[in-house]
Amino acid sequence: MAEDLASATHAVEAFREFLRIRSVSAEGPQGAYAEAAKWVSDYARDQAGLTSIKTVEYSAGKPVVLMEWPGSEPDLPCVLLNSHYDVVPAMPEHWHTDPFAAVMKDEAGGGRIYGRGTQDMKCVCVQYLVAIARLRRSGFQPTRTVHLSFVPDEEIGGADGISLLLASEEWKALGPVGIALDEGLANPRNAFTVFYGERTPWWLLVKAEGPTGHGSRFIKDTAVQKLMAVCDKALAFRKEQEDALGHTGGCSHARAKKLGDVTTLNLTMLKAGVAMAGGGDGGGAEAATKHERYALNVIPTEARAGFDVRIDPNTPTEDFKARLAGWCKEEGVTWELADWTTPLHEHYLTSVDRDVNPWWGVFLDTMKDVGVEIEPEIFPASTDSRYLRELGIPALGFSPMRNTPILLHDHNEYIAQDVFMDGIEVYERLITALASAERLPTEGKP
Repeated sequence: MAEDLASATHAVEAFREFLRIRSVSAEGPQGAYAEAAKWVSDYARDQAGLTSIKTVEYSAGKPVVLMEWPGSEPDLPCVLLNSHYDVVPAMPEHWHTDPFAAVMKDEAGGGRIYGRGTQDMKCVCVQYLVAIARLRRSGFQPTRTVHLSFVPDEEIGGADGISLLLASEEWKALGPVGIALDEGLANPRNAFTVFYGERTPWWLLVKAEGPTGHGSRFIKDTAVQKLMAVCDKALAFRKEQEDALGHTGGCSHARAKKLGDVTTLNLTMLKAGVAMAGGGDGGGAEAATKHERYALNVIPTEARAGFDVRIDPNTPTEDFKARLAGWCKEEGVTWELADWTTPLHEHYLTSVDRDVNPWWGVFLDTMKDVGVEIEPEIFPASTDSRYLRELGIPALGFSPMRNTPILLHDHNEYIAQDVFMDGIEVYERLITALASAERLPTEGKP
């Protein structure tokens, strides 16, 4: 631990080094995941002085890294700091820098670090580690044991990441978890957003079947007709939900609806057509693309659509299921949840009533001391927190980035250097408060 952990240069350069690891979900198992896992392990050992570090592969090529900072009262429920080290792909042609070069630019009166993962969520991975390194250097001793988990595959659903961790013997060995932190979002205002729940994601496939025939005829009840009728109903529902954004229901004291308060539905896949191996009868209409050729004079017998749906917590999943089933029954088509996903069928929320959930009180009091306004919300997308909440663990999605545009998954994703450094200080104070909490009323007697 010879480096100057207090310096911005040390923290920023460590962050940029981590960003240069191309840990894209689809590519990661070929080696980048292992490189990212080694990086966090090496930093934790060499800079933070942690000695209890374990790397486990529950799925080949997808390591999970677990770390422990023992507390003075290990019988108390522990504090979990969870993060994912995988990132989504980037389209270099739309970036003004190499998305994996971690370029620093002097812009808007300060330094900005550009790169895939700067906001989602490699910043938090490094902020956890630097904050703990500084706390250990200061001599702080946690009362509660602090565990850190660095997982893969969050960006593709977490089935081979946190889901497998939570079913493992290593997870059972942690003992009861009192509170978990996971990722949040940036806030364009001078405030921090904290998420106490999220919409329930369903990825759906709808399939329609019908008669075939020549493209010059009026064939009734074709697969495409049936499918498009369902799509029309779905998109009409989408418009209703979109129109509800920003509304207060007519009450001047009510909070306007935000994205996490409504259900979003997006048509993300359409597929139909009779593929051709090549050739055609000069009079038959055919379309050629770079990769595929279709007989456009033949009516297909099957058509499929895929949807991304995020069900808001005020809408029971059974209600949405009934609505979807009604659309499909009316048109004589079938639907299913994509079999490569692990959908939840209930909403799981962390209480933001400090009498019910004293951890919420610890969090609020700490942020009051920090002096930054807190905006509690429902996360509009999905994170690994949903798996933790399903187990009954209070989980807060929190990435301390204020005065910052939300750029996760976007081109030219960046974080300002001062925002990154401010986040480390926030985590120092928050980890201190959470790890110092005495036994809470909800935890019973030892």
